[in-house]
Amino acid sequence: MTAPIRFPRFFVTSPAPCPYLPGRSERKVFTELKGAHADQLNEALGRIGFRRSQTVAYRPSCLDCQACVSVRVVAGEFRASGTQKRDLKRNSDLVVTECRPWATDEQFALLARYLAARHPDGGMSQMDELDYADMIEHTPVSSVVTEYRAPGVDGKPGRLVGACLTDRQSDGLSMIYSFYEPDQPERSGLGNFIILDHIRRAAAEGLPYVYLGYWVEGSPRMQYKVRYRPLERLTRDGWQVMDEDEQRALIAAAIAPRRAVDASLAGIRGKDGQPAKFPES
Repeated sequence: MTAPIRFPRFFVTSPAPCPYLPGRSERKVFTELKGAHADQLNEALGRIGFRRSQTVAYRPSCLDCQACVSVRVVAGEFRASGTQKRDLKRNSDLVVTECRPWATDEQFALLARYLAARHPDGGMSQMDELDYADMIEHTPVSSVVTEYRAPGVDGKPGRLVGACLTDRQSDGLSMIYSFYEPDQPERSGLGNFIILDHIRRAAAEGLPYVYLGYWVEGSPRMQYKVRYRPLERLTRDGWQVMDEDEQRALIAAAIAPRRAVDASLAGIRGKDGQPAKFPES
């Protein structure tokens, strides 16, 4: 007989400062992923808004805030904007390889450069090699590290310019964490390209979705996620496609406050590799 699947035990963290919205606190509900059914549990929880971190699945459970919203791109219906088409073309020569989840010195060195340039004061900025290995290798589910390399010479692998820890699910690809070369002007849009490549590969495999994690309205560094259309968000009534007019308005709202401070934002880029403003198309 097959052993029954045990209902997981859930726990709640103590309130802590919110990393996305100043002046607010966050609280998370989480459970452990382990055993023969970890993949199935991770997928089931992912469909109701959980994310994975190593051997834990978690989701926000804040007392007075619902700003964190799970979003996913409908891969088969994705329509690239002009900027996204240019990023695809600019980086089309990159060699993309899915690797087993095994941390390498080359990956860690790239991550360190990325964090120092993009998130010097973030919670991950103090990661060392062991921390990185834990993030990549401690996975009880079907995961890969997708590497992005410049074209090689004389049969040798090219330089690593991007990577993404990705969970492979029956209904899509869940992007756990991506990072890329921060100072490479000839390859602008690398972070955007990594997302676009996941959308493209999911569609080619017949997988319906690419999970982007949480979109947090009001958090500038999370607004890049509204640029991928069509975008579904998790509501109390289940997953729903974001209205196109609403999505345009969200992009416009993200542009407006930055237009007044373009000079101070010169050279600053978001997680998608683009300047800290949003194109209109």
